[in-house]
Amino acid sequence: MLWTVAIVLIVLWALGLVSSYTLGGFIHILIVVAIIIVLVQVIQGRR
Repeated sequence: MLWTVAIVLIVLWALGLVSSYTLGGFIHILIVVAIIIVLVQVIQGRR
């Protein structure tokens, strides 16, 4: 579930970069959230 959310956020961020349509820093906040989710999953997976 979290991987799906992270992938969706990364895709939305990439589309924002390609189309040059950004809502201020919103797209960049999405990529930061996606990276944090992936890191949390990796850290929890090692336990």
